[in-house]
Amino acid sequence: MERARSFPSRRLLLKAAALAALPYSLLPGTRAAAQAADVDFPGAEWTQASTSNYTASNRPTAYPLDYVIIHVTQATYFDTLSIFQNPQKKVSAHYLVRSADGHVAQCVREHNIAWHAGNWDYNTRSIGIEHEGWVDQPAYFTNALYEESAKLTAAICTRYGIPKDRAHIIGHFEVPGTDHTDPGPNWDWTRYIRLVNFA
Repeated sequence: MERARSFPSRRLLLKAAALAALPYSLLPGTRAAAQAADVDFPGAEWTQASTSNYTASNRPTAYPLDYVIIHVTQATYFDTLSIFQNPQKKVSAHYLVRSADGHVAQCVREHNIAWHAGNWDYNTRSIGIEHEGWVDQPAYFTNALYEESAKLTAAICTRYGIPKDRAHIIGHFEVPGTDHTDPGPNWDWTRYIRLVNFA
């Protein structure tokens, strides 16, 4: 007598298909799944800066958050991540936005103090967002970069009650005592603030 063939149940097939459709980083039990839970902005990729390049804190309890500071890297996306991960560099930002597609990497948790502004008081009271590119090459300021960065800034402002205006969303060049010029004259502030407010 021939044995009856055993076929997987419809429920089992649907469950397998659903798991297959998930990105690896979201599969239960993976290291990446644990890391995904560490980001403050949904969809960001966790790419931690060296612990030598930021200060552990408990913001906004330890320090109020009053600003989002906009930077331009003057380096590629991958070179910037390498710089943040190099303990000798003594620099970091909370986020890095890639030019080509607006992909967001989070390098420092928002409750910690990234070393991005060159001014301790502003570091303690701000979230720093780096953008891949060069201040004199506006082609790096793509639609995707502006749009994804604006969503990120809007989420930060909403989370901490930071007004979505130019007094509180500032360029690195506006930090007292800085010698930096970023994001530079090619950064479209009018467009960016509009996108932040509509995000």
